[in-house]
Amino acid sequence: MIHSTKPIDDATPLDDISGLKLPSYKVYTLKEIYIAEANNIAIATLKYLSAPPSKKVAPFSYEWLSSLHEEMFGNVWDWAGKFRQVELSIGIKAYQVPTALKELSDDIAYWDKNKTFDIYEIATRIHHRAVQIHPYKNGNGRWSRMLANIYLRQNGSLPVKWQEDLLSKENPNRDEYIQALKEADSGNYTSLIAMHRSTY
Repeated sequence: MIHSTKPIDDATPLDDISGLKLPSYKVYTLKEIYIAEANNIAIATLKYLSAPPSKKVAPFSYEWLSSLHEEMFGNVWDWAGKFRQVELSIGIKAYQVPTALKELSDDIAYWDKNKTFDIYEIATRIHHRAVQIHPYKNGNGRWSRMLANIYLRQNGSLPVKWQEDLLSKENPNRDEYIQALKEADSGNYTSLIAMHRSTY
């Protein structure tokens, strides 16, 4: 499952609250925004992870990849599900996002049809590629982990219980997770696959 109520390090900083859809009669703290996001994500979690979703519900198509991000964050942000137009400290160039996401969708369809890898490696590769692309203004890590969990759930496995503060400095698994992503950048998925086989 994915839960997020804390700010995380090594992620896109939340320094721009333009597009916030929460009622405008008050000023929100970051904690309140994270809680609102967590409540929004809980709706998507219930839809996709409470039972194995069919391929009709979760087709992993190009269009659905963005609609999932909108489902996760659309109650809080008006840019949810829309490709970023700015460069971030992580991720490919903004103009490359649509093509890269289409390639990922095509690869998922190929891997799934041909059983190129086992389900844990496919989930891992989905997770890693989605992080690498970083298509949206924010929420990319949580979206990437949700994608992997949906694929696992769809294929008969339980979802990984990613900790809400996975990238916070206080989390003992933080360095392990970051290192696993960096190893995957070099083509070594072993550590990240192990995480997808386990629960935190």
